[in-house]
Amino acid sequence: MLRLALLACALALHGAARAQPASPAACPGADELAHVHLIGLWRAEFEGLAQGATLLLGQHPELAESVRGAINRNGERAEVSGDVDDGDVTLEESANGVNISATWWGTMEEGSCGKTIKGTWQGAGDSPARAFVLRKLPDSR
Repeated sequence: MLRLALLACALALHGAARAQPASPAACPGADELAHVHLIGLWRAEFEGLAQGATLLLGQHPELAESVRGAINRNGERAEVSGDVDDGDVTLEESANGVNISATWWGTMEEGSCGKTIKGTWQGAGDSPARAFVLRKLPDSR
């Protein structure tokens, strides 16, 4: 009888543990934003440009608290990697996989639950800085 009670208790605890989400809070505040909130598919819009971009970010394979992925601008691809530090998002873009060709600095829009990031994109060289908005696409983790 004691074994059955222990088994029932263990099964209940196991079920409760499985029911708990493994991901961070469902609606993080800006101060709770972490790299895991960046994982997924994003749409980027740039001030003054008709063409946007799509970013797909995943867990960085070598850096535990960073992301890595790719950006696609109408068929032109580049690599992207970055992280979150005290709620600030930094992404580095590389067209050739070696040199940084652009940098993104942004912050989460308060109340967006980690799904909207606004900031500044700066290309290498004489490229003008542009305001950007990143919006996480639905059903994207």
